[in-house]
Amino acid sequence: MSSGVHDDERIETLTTVRDWLRHAVSRFTAADLVYGHGTTTALDEAAFLILETLRLPVDSLEPWLDARVLRDERCALAAIIDARIATRKPAPYLTKSAYIQGHRFYVDERVIVPRSYLGEMLCGGDLEAAIPDPSAISSILDLCTGGGSLAILAALAFPDAQVTAADISDDALAVARRNVTDYGLDDRITLMRTDLFESLADARFDLILSNPPYVTADAVAAFPPEYTAEPKLAHLGGDDGMDLVRRILAEAPRHLTPHGTLVVEIGQGRATIVAACPDLPFLWLSTEDSDGEVFALDASAFSSKKKARSPGKAP
Repeated sequence: MSSGVHDDERIETLTTVRDWLRHAVSRFTAADLVYGHGTTTALDEAAFLILETLRLPVDSLEPWLDARVLRDERCALAAIIDARIATRKPAPYLTKSAYIQGHRFYVDERVIVPRSYLGEMLCGGDLEAAIPDPSAISSILDLCTGGGSLAILAALAFPDAQVTAADISDDALAVARRNVTDYGLDDRITLMRTDLFESLADARFDLILSNPPYVTADAVAAFPPEYTAEPKLAHLGGDDGMDLVRRILAEAPRHLTPHGTLVVEIGQGRATIVAACPDLPFLWLSTEDSDGEVFALDASAFSSKKKARSPGKAP
């Protein structure tokens, strides 16, 4: 890059969205960037940054490929492509936006970039195996809410429910407040600072959702720059990744209603948590892109200790 973006040769030669897409993919590939914050390839990352910078729908690239880009827009594209390479920050931190199933959320370095199989399940109705009667859900707790995305998606999926969104981080809750307000849900979502269930007293919920930190200490230590840019608190789950999950399992029964359900995302921790809790009848849930990275338990499971099962199989 020359003395300034406006003097950059690219501003004169790259005139269409297609030009900038090709340029960004080449640059990202050469820089050996790491993805995983809503995209998985250099092409998807480039498309997201370009479309978001141009304020175009992020799910539709083809219609815009041959559209000509104004000079100021070219300067903005050059700047954000360079920033992605120079800072190695996840793309959503640069655009201040992240998406789950088409739902846009504000995001910055105070919170982990939201990406969750639980979010997909809430949007796609994939919790039916764990929650056969959604109309029975009137109270929801989202533990480790971060920027509030799951709490918001839960409020949208269960329109008759009141939602408590809990997190230990004041910074995260500040971002969550912005998102809750942006969605007009201040009257239905209550934000609470607490270390898991610590400040919830005797409150009980029909549904407890959690996407807690579940990355192992060794994996966190080996993070590439894109992941170290996120709050370590939002990733680190202890030596085996399951420290918070074990606490949730130990404390959740006191906060579930008699017919309540606990749903937790744990990534690749299935074998670890099954070995630690062999008597719990985990119901393992999957999505199009995941297999058994989310479990569900109803309130009775904590006392009945039924045999573990999978969706569609008899208990």
